[in-house]
Amino acid sequence: MSPSRFCGLAIGLIGLGMLSATGRLAAQTADTAMTLGEVYRVLAASNPRLEAARQLSLAAEERITPARTLPDPQVQFSLMNRTLPGLGQAQPLGMNQVQLMQMIPIAGQLGLSGQVARAQADASRARTADLSWDLRARAAMVFYELYQVDRSLVVARETQRLLRDIATTAENMYSVGEGRQTDILRAQVELARMGEEILRMEAMRQASAARLNALLNRPQATPVVLAALPAFPAELPPLDSLERQALERRPMIEAGRREVQAAAAQARLVRREIWPDLQFGVQYGQRSMPGGGTDRMASFMVGFTVPIFAGRRQYPMRREAAAMRRMAEADLEAMRAETTGRLGELYADAGRARRLAALYRGTIIPQAEMTVASALSAYRLGDVDFMTLLDDQMSVNTYRQALIQLEAEQGQALAEIEMLVGQELLDADRVADVAPPGGFQ
Repeated sequence: MSPSRFCGLAIGLIGLGMLSATGRLAAQTADTAMTLGEVYRVLAASNPRLEAARQLSLAAEERITPARTLPDPQVQFSLMNRTLPGLGQAQPLGMNQVQLMQMIPIAGQLGLSGQVARAQADASRARTADLSWDLRARAAMVFYELYQVDRSLVVARETQRLLRDIATTAENMYSVGEGRQTDILRAQVELARMGEEILRMEAMRQASAARLNALLNRPQATPVVLAALPAFPAELPPLDSLERQALERRPMIEAGRREVQAAAAQARLVRREIWPDLQFGVQYGQRSMPGGGTDRMASFMVGFTVPIFAGRRQYPMRREAAAMRRMAEADLEAMRAETTGRLGELYADAGRARRLAALYRGTIIPQAEMTVASALSAYRLGDVDFMTLLDDQMSVNTYRQALIQLEAEQGQALAEIEMLVGQELLDADRVADVAPPGGFQ
């Protein structure tokens, strides 16, 4: 076989090599890859931050009953009018006494305290749910990073192998006088550049695997297998529908609403702090009589607090509670604005990635591959030089890398949208057979 025919054959195998690489990746994904659903389940079971939030929520629940409960009663024992040094009972005033006192708020403070504690517990539970969605989104970001790096590495390594074949062919042609030295040098430059790209992606994969293991609370030495691309939904609900759902169901916004309720109840509570708290008491006493027998007596008491320091205690508390309520309302409004703004941005990003991916799959990559085939035929006839053929093939590699990046970006946008709306939009356990066509309307 002549060197020129050998070159044509080697370059003609590029497309077959890419297809075989894709087939091997698909087989490996089907057999050993991890799904996004598996990552979510391990995250929910093992992430320590999520467990800490759950325990904090349980602690908040336990504050409700104490907040609604009366203060503990006071019991006092006394030995009245004893002689010294023997502590004998002085007559006729010596007495043994036992006294029971109970403070009772009369302005509804207990009920309002319970409302504050209930709203704070609900807010804590909502924040725990929001943390769960936030951690899911973070894990999904790393998951799609791994997907992008793994797929890109397969394409890059296959391209590197094919570039070696092309470089060998160029050297063979140059050795028999049918090629140019510049062809060899260009092929070697592309090989070196591809080697550098592979080293960079391998380092990125190690970093992404470390972040995923940290999120899943696993040892850093735990192997991280290939990430399988989930099957994306055929379409998303309309943006206005997602916005309504986010404002109604996002756990962080629900937590903000509960914080406003707690602040409002606290403001009502401190306004009643100026009301006096009643104290009721009962006292029993007895003493020994000189002629024998026991003299028994009972006393009943009623008291109340006097807010003589209201200017330094209750009134500042009112101003503090009013400020905290305004802060909670402002925080809630800010969360709503941030949620709708970020949702619109992500919706646009997801649609852009989906439409561009469809364009790459349906038009750009097929046309680029046809260009390579045409350049190959022209190269055999001497109408196209080696540099043009090599550039066309590297363009195909670039477009494939761009398609993989778009798939990862679409998945990351969907994961963050799920966090904002507080609802799953895709089946994280269902793996895509092929990337779905089409785009969001």
